[in-house]
Amino acid sequence: MHGRFPILYIAEADAEEAVLSSGTLAHLVEAIPHATFTVVGSPASAPLFADTPRLERLIVLDRDGRWDWIALWNQVRETNWGLVVDLRGSTLSGKLRRQKRAVKGKVLADVHLVEQAARVLQLDEIPAPKLFVGRDTQEAADALVPSGKGPILAIGPGVDWIGKRWPADRYAKVALSLLGEDGPLAGGRLMIVGEEADRDAAHSIRFAVKRERVIELQGRLTRLQTLAALSRADFYIGGDSLWTQLAVAAGVPAVGVFGPSDEVLRRPWTGVAVRGPRSLQEFVDLDPRLNQHIQHMMDLPYERVLKASRKLLAQLVD
Repeated sequence: MHGRFPILYIAEADAEEAVLSSGTLAHLVEAIPHATFTVVGSPASAPLFADTPRLERLIVLDRDGRWDWIALWNQVRETNWGLVVDLRGSTLSGKLRRQKRAVKGKVLADVHLVEQAARVLQLDEIPAPKLFVGRDTQEAADALVPSGKGPILAIGPGVDWIGKRWPADRYAKVALSLLGEDGPLAGGRLMIVGEEADRDAAHSIRFAVKRERVIELQGRLTRLQTLAALSRADFYIGGDSLWTQLAVAAGVPAVGVFGPSDEVLRRPWTGVAVRGPRSLQEFVDLDPRLNQHIQHMMDLPYERVLKASRKLLAQLVD
């Protein structure tokens, strides 16, 4: 019988990046059944790991200052860790007592972040993003996803910057075609996920189908509960955002709409990225820091996203 094997997992502060790397933690949970876990994250990323099996402690690093790291040190220094996985690349993990340490190095420009996370553990097979969902979390989500017939198309229109926002009316046109009488998801329902701030976009998108076929979840669930809700969906479309990565972690085939974003690093691992006529470099030439109040996504027509969605759906059937 194996003894206890404590693992310290230091997740990225950015929630989206933490989801992209989450397959590494899921791999450890499944590969080492006698392991116990302490997970460190930011206020944004830590809650995503709340339902991890055999989780002993979930530590929230409120900020990234020196005193915060000292406080963390005082919480973890007494343990002789079996393994420390450090996806922040911190100096703290190198000072802890441990049998093994796996630390994330500099981000590579031409390798998907999911694959880079797998390289931290030197894994031969790349685990897809995966977050664990407990019964209470799933039940909270299911309470807002009424049972019904037909497939569910999920859409996440929200993004963290206006430059990555695709017009809501174009999401609506794609949804109308996919869920219409002759569409591949004919007769299905429309699920809209996101924050409360995404309500205006959702208001435009929900008119693609009749009211009784719409499941509006924006602002009504935590992020982990949103993932639980997305696990009930059959297909997903969204921007370069946390919501898209949550759909991927839920195992949903996904189409990501990209513009001033790097699909080489962040495309949906279980799907495809679609962009307009401009390359990422052309966006950088116009907006060097990719932070200006510019609607960069206006040149991506809905027809291109619809074509990619239909192609991916056809592949799923085959």
